[in-house]
Amino acid sequence: MSAAEHPVATGSATGSSTAHGRALAPAVVLLSGIVGGVSLTVGALLVATSLFGRAAGAWVSADALTPGLVGAAMAGVAPALFTVGRARRWVEVRTLVLPLAVVLVGLFTVSLLNAGSLQAVRGGPLFLALFSLGWVATLGLLALGAVVCLGAQYRKPSVPVPVPTSVPTGAGSARPAPVPLPAWSKPLLAVLGSGWLGIGAGLLVLPAFWGPLLPWTVNRADAQGLGVWALALGVGVLGSLVEDDLSRIRPALTAVPAVALASAVVLAVHAGAVDWTSGPGAALAALITGLFATGVSGRLILARTESRKPGPARASGAAARP
Repeated sequence: MSAAEHPVATGSATGSSTAHGRALAPAVVLLSGIVGGVSLTVGALLVATSLFGRAAGAWVSADALTPGLVGAAMAGVAPALFTVGRARRWVEVRTLVLPLAVVLVGLFTVSLLNAGSLQAVRGGPLFLALFSLGWVATLGLLALGAVVCLGAQYRKPSVPVPVPTSVPTGAGSARPAPVPLPAWSKPLLAVLGSGWLGIGAGLLVLPAFWGPLLPWTVNRADAQGLGVWALALGVGVLGSLVEDDLSRIRPALTAVPAVALASAVVLAVHAGAVDWTSGPGAALAALITGLFATGVSGRLILARTESRKPGPARASGAAARP
């Protein structure tokens, strides 16, 4: 985090305070809403068809499980994207939006690199052929939009931004109180984030080597598509360590357990296709469980901490007493 974005807060204990940082760009809010709608629709389609044993992805897949997992990730992250507009500052959403940019640019690149596997090129059913063309066109527009929106966001200067009421810090002043990550969670998050990041990088860069290590059958496009999502999850988890403040990663805490739960449902339906007794199978189960536990425990700790804070009325009364 740059010094310009470090939250230096002033204000009164009457219900609001001001912190210095980059205000959230409207373009980022708009992009998040659009991607949320697309992800929810397309993700639900991919999950539903996968649950019925059909591989309905944009490219020809070796197994119905892979497009189902891609759809689970898309559908799982959508609800969190709809909450981006509630934030005031960029620091409150960047652990979700930066991984989102990785997914959009990454999936578009993977689709182009594996153009020969697209349903339209391979002569798939008419619906899937049209779907694959729409997939590439939509991803191209959204990836470009993500780059433009991030450029607009980082061009914003650091300015005083109103933030919700927090804990009184002294004579008539208030500040947005951080909620640091518990010390015990940091080594676990480092392992979890590094695991997802390493797997994602391996599948993207060396799909011919890392793809066969997955506990079910994949082809090159499958491996790289899954690698994009794994890389984005690693970026998000490790980003939470950098922030070290649960109040800043609230949208991400909504996304990761939803992605884990949706993925678990798809994996449970296709359990027979996965070699759970292998090392990669056990690692996959641990990584999915880690995502779910991270999101749920983070939300619980954040809720418990915020419930202990004095409300605006109590803060005002305390400030008024001599």
